[in-house]
Amino acid sequence: MRMVVLGLGYLGATHAACMAELGHEVLGIEVVPEKRDQLARGEVPFYEPGLPDLLKRHIDSGKLTISDSYAQAVEFADVFFIAVGTPQKKGDYSADLQYVDAAVDELVPLLRRDALILGKSTVPVGTAQRLADKADELAKDVAVEIAWNPEFLREGFAVQDTLRPDRLVLGIFAGSRAEATVREIYEPIISVGAPFIVTDPQTAELVKTSANAFLATKISFINAIAEVCEAAGADVKAVADAIGYDARIGRRFLNAGLGFGGGCLPKDIRAFMARAGELGAAEALSFLREVDNVNMRRRTRIVELTRQVCGGALLGKRIAVLGAAFKPESDDVRDSPALNVAGQIQLQGASVTVYDPKAMDNSRKVFPTLDYAGSAIDACESADAVLVLTEWDEFVSLDARRLGSVVRSLNIIDGRNCLDRDAWETQGWNYRT
Repeated sequence: MRMVVLGLGYLGATHAACMAELGHEVLGIEVVPEKRDQLARGEVPFYEPGLPDLLKRHIDSGKLTISDSYAQAVEFADVFFIAVGTPQKKGDYSADLQYVDAAVDELVPLLRRDALILGKSTVPVGTAQRLADKADELAKDVAVEIAWNPEFLREGFAVQDTLRPDRLVLGIFAGSRAEATVREIYEPIISVGAPFIVTDPQTAELVKTSANAFLATKISFINAIAEVCEAAGADVKAVADAIGYDARIGRRFLNAGLGFGGGCLPKDIRAFMARAGELGAAEALSFLREVDNVNMRRRTRIVELTRQVCGGALLGKRIAVLGAAFKPESDDVRDSPALNVAGQIQLQGASVTVYDPKAMDNSRKVFPTLDYAGSAIDACESADAVLVLTEWDEFVSLDARRLGSVVRSLNIIDGRNCLDRDAWETQGWNYRT
């Protein structure tokens, strides 16, 4: 099948390459020149394991073409995926839908044949209905269907999650013929057993936002328990392991530590709260405000721990921060807890040096005033405290003795509960978590 993907950021580039991998002919539309040129050369402008090879292969094969022309898009296909960003509005909790609206505004007036527009972007409930009304107004003697097919990608596993998803969700309006088309698109995935859930657009929109809200709640729950464990002298990791054996709870996303960040969970739970307020259901999601508060408190707590191990003050201290991406196997530093902590510590008078295996360039753009090193060892040179804030394998496997030979003081703060405490304490380190 021929199809168009509008927006080639993290979601769109992954979706376009994976649709080509399924055998479809794909035209990707990207309006940012630098990003478009990189993708056209088969280069991925962000770090995502497995995607560069997939993209390059299908650029070279001709299955995937990159353009900035909506006129070319409407000639190329009758199926369009919207995969543009929906960031948080500045000064507001709501989602900024300007890019979603712009895609529809630019595409629909150009259509000369009936078309299906499938939303992939994470949007507030009711967006599909609003866009359907907009499309009806803009369409010129053609039928334009809007349906919602939300993504459920994990950064670091996006290719796997697209080609082998744990479920596919499609939200369609009554009388829609979109289901048959979407089943054809995803036939190789459905045929090997992926659940295919067909519902109305409002439900499909809420499946995505509810999933993110639940994951955020689970992370903040174990971090709230961590606060109680710290006060009581208990081991939160042992608590998580024990309750994780309960099939009703499960162990995943019960890792206490610095909390969540990135471009999805923080802005999505805030947008969910904002939309609930607009619908007159603000009280139903009031608990998400505390989920957000617990998450932000973890960052402050790491700063407090750092001040404690440095003798009560950070002025003039040298601090090594290992990790800048919000999670391992990613170079995404949007709302990064690690960089937030590094910035807070610097503001209190410390000299902060950061190292991350993949996120250095993005970190420099966001926090140019921090110092950066080319390796973990270099970052820890003469450090008064070492903070592990992203659980990269490279940091988990650090040699405590080797690192101890370059620091000024043997203080390590495990912000992700990912290190072997005994191994570090055996080498004389003051281990805090």
